[in-house]
Amino acid sequence: MTRLFNDPARFTDDMITGFAAAHPGHVRAVPGGVVRTRPARAGKVAVLTGGGSGHYPAFCGVVGPGFADGSVIGDVFTSPSAARARSVAEAAEAGGGVLFLFGNYAGDVMNFRLAARQLEGDGIPARCFAVTDDIASAPADQTARRRGIAGGFVVFKTASAAAEEGASLEEVVRVAEHTNARTRTLGVAFDGCTLPGAEAPLFTVPEGRLGLGLGIHGEPGVSEDTLGTAEDLARALVTGLLADRPAGVGDGGRVAVVLNGLGATKYEELYVLWGAVARQLDEAGLTPVRPEVGELVTSLDMAGCSLTLSWLDEELERLWLAPADTPAFCRTAPPEPPLDDAAVRPAAAPRRPERSAATASGAAVEVAELAVHALRAARDVLHRDAEDLGRLDAVAGDGDHGRGMSEGVDAALAAAEKAHTDRLAPAAVLAAAGDAWAAEAGGTSGALWGVGLRAVGAALPADRAPEREELASAAADALTAVTSLGGAEVGDKTLVDALAPFATAFATGLRTGAPVSEAYASAVAEARTAAENTAGLRPRLGRARPLADRSVGTPDPGATSLAAVLTAVTTLRATTGSESV
Repeated sequence: MTRLFNDPARFTDDMITGFAAAHPGHVRAVPGGVVRTRPARAGKVAVLTGGGSGHYPAFCGVVGPGFADGSVIGDVFTSPSAARARSVAEAAEAGGGVLFLFGNYAGDVMNFRLAARQLEGDGIPARCFAVTDDIASAPADQTARRRGIAGGFVVFKTASAAAEEGASLEEVVRVAEHTNARTRTLGVAFDGCTLPGAEAPLFTVPEGRLGLGLGIHGEPGVSEDTLGTAEDLARALVTGLLADRPAGVGDGGRVAVVLNGLGATKYEELYVLWGAVARQLDEAGLTPVRPEVGELVTSLDMAGCSLTLSWLDEELERLWLAPADTPAFCRTAPPEPPLDDAAVRPAAAPRRPERSAATASGAAVEVAELAVHALRAARDVLHRDAEDLGRLDAVAGDGDHGRGMSEGVDAALAAAEKAHTDRLAPAAVLAAAGDAWAAEAGGTSGALWGVGLRAVGAALPADRAPEREELASAAADALTAVTSLGGAEVGDKTLVDALAPFATAFATGLRTGAPVSEAYASAVAEARTAAENTAGLRPRLGRARPLADRSVGTPDPGATSLAAVLTAVTTLRATTGSESV
């Protein structure tokens, strides 16, 4: 159980403050995470690790010379927002571009890609790479759908070492891709972890059993087996990894090895297991190269461990063995020569000009006011349902959906109220709301609600009430923005399953002459039904996908929360043209 905290909602912020205070020689805190205390040399690629907190020493514990230049830190088990990623990148970049490295989770992929696009718009070259090492999360012919777990440590290390050597951004990306293609991980859980402030773990494992194929965000294993001896477990882990060895690596060879503890399985136990793993590797003709045994990618207080093998070639072995000096990981090397002050950092890249925010006029003021009222209704229903939404999410996820949606809508409402007070146009009001929602909520839902609100606003005029066709376009544009960013389709068991029928029914009603209020109410009914029907679906995307069978029978939390918000907004009345909505 996680026992030491102040306000659970500020657990991550408090952790960052303490971490930076404990390691001032290595890191300094910046909005969104930490960066190296000593800036990198001019022209160096900035390698940034990132993801939710709860995994220490991943990701912030490996910031320092020879390893990462910074770390973007989200709330516990929640992807950081694009705003956080961009903030850390701007503090760390030194003229050579930025590479974001993270695990293959939908929220991380969306938010880091958004941040990279924004940096590119500022003239800062930026790339993203998602690690996919977890062999339990998808079959061998679908490696692109696999999660990133402890194997990310090896990918982060080699890519960071390449950047330290002076490799270009494209070369550092290539090293990350090459390492990832040769890295495989398999993990087991003996018991679940407990979020700060929670009274019970996210899952439990029966006595004498283990969960095979766990995730690092509190997800249970994809199957259960009998917990035997350390020899039995070593055999199962090594055999599983060898059965999934990368194409073309041969039977023997040299491997980087990480035997990783997940938080509550301590070093003595890990060393017992390592003795058995080492014998299994020797029998398989594999030579471990500087193996790492310890806690490197944890999951709060989860009891369990994982084994990573990364098949090395000459280049990767050199990078794996390269020196590093970070708060949680050190490889000895001669001290770095002092940097010339003039070479520390180039002039800042030109900033992207801020978009002008048009002032609303006429009936557009009432539309902007309606947007604020809608967000107030959304706030009320999301806070009311937060606990239920968290329970839905915990069935096959990490249980944070209700909390994230509440934090997102609070920030969105505050931003919208300020924009409306300044008499900004509906587009600016909803853009401010969307950006605030994405920044504060983080995760997949935060990013999706952010782009969705922006898209709705962009379809609305600044000087008058919208026409019926513009309202239909606003709903369709929101759907397009959400599906373009997240890649989900109807049937994947996401909020798209509720949003798509809503947008279609709303446009159909408007174009067939129904009053706006009737078209909206009919579309909301379609969304509610579709959200309820997601209970029968198996998730094909996102964090719930590896635990798809557990999800069947439970409606998708994202679709459920969307339908609840749309329903709450039905009660609003404001003049739009000659009709009420």
